[in-house]
Amino acid sequence: QVQLVESGGGLVQAGGSLRLSCVASGRTFSSYHMGWFRQAPGKERGFVAAISRSAGITNYADSVKGRFTISRDNAKNTMYLQMNSLKPEDSANYSCAADVHGILTTRAGSYEYWGQGTQVTVSS
Repeated sequence: QVQLVESGGGLVQAGGSLRLSCVASGRTFSSYHMGWFRQAPGKERGFVAAISRSAGITNYADSVKGRFTISRDNAKNTMYLQMNSLKPEDSANYSCAADVHGILTTRAGSYEYWGQGTQVTVSS
């Protein structure tokens, strides 16, 4: 079992920055891949970024490349999402997820454990 808790969301003006955190507990943090997903009202959940167990490989959605950075600190059981140059269309509920069995992927269905999410709202 893996428990995930996100924090760091909030209200920010367009062009601003936020850093999301996801603290994990349960299984050894360095043993599984992690990802960030987001869902806006009336829209499907979409992939944002993913990071491999050792942080050696990262993957980003085209819409956030160059603006968002995913990272993890295995010693602190924590994953981060640094979000810069935020746009109103980035507004969504952001969830972190853990993939304990598979390969690094952008598919939400491959992630077995999910946090409750943290809301990000970007005003224009």
